[in-house]
Amino acid sequence: MPKVAILAGGFGKRLRPLTEETPKPMVKVAGYPIILWQIMLFKSYGYRDFVILAGYRWEKIVEGLGSGRKLGVRIAYVVEDEPLGTGGAIKNAEHVLKGEEYFIVTNGDIITNINLRPLVERVLSSDAVGGIALVNLRSPYGVVEVDEGGFVREFKEKPVLDYKINAGIYVFKQQIFSYLPPKGDIEKTAFPRLASERKLVGVTYNEVYWRSIDTLKDLEEASEYLSKAEWARRLVESAGASRETSS
Repeated sequence: MPKVAILAGGFGKRLRPLTEETPKPMVKVAGYPIILWQIMLFKSYGYRDFVILAGYRWEKIVEGLGSGRKLGVRIAYVVEDEPLGTGGAIKNAEHVLKGEEYFIVTNGDIITNINLRPLVERVLSSDAVGGIALVNLRSPYGVVEVDEGGFVREFKEKPVLDYKINAGIYVFKQQIFSYLPPKGDIEKTAFPRLASERKLVGVTYNEVYWRSIDTLKDLEEASEYLSKAEWARRLVESAGASRETSS
């Protein structure tokens, strides 16, 4: 199976003080590090080879995950000497990621139960160089509907809106490396160029759980949800994961 690269080099400033000594992907949500939720998800779909693209406090990730043996996977690490951005980090790992028909990249701060198979199939069956998983935007605020007379008709608590957002999970063919910058974010460099050349596809996922862990509120709400979600319980059981993630 192709490799899964996890972008894990960010500083996680909005999660301070939790990230003063701990890299953001190792912050625990419902008892398990964010990055472990990702490894468990991809493992459930048959992926066993992971490449951690690390930077800030990278040694903590190595200490926590090690070789991946206890998780039944293989983990390699590519550490950047300076912040390279998302595009530069992937480019920096070209020597590890090249060779397969495709590889997957995910941001290291998201938790989801997205099934990547439809996106993989869409990319491989097209002329696209890459594909993006998309989800509908959930409003961070409650929405008020007003009728033509100006009377309040209904309150909706944080509804899902009809706008697509980048879910931070990608499938790339090997040609992507010619689009990546040595330094810079893929969202500002490679993606606009790919889009202009009609080489980038998107697959929308409805009725899935997706959460980016950016703030303490995100952390609290995701922890509450995952502690009750049946799919999360099954994922942990099938992965045989321990709350102690040392190698």
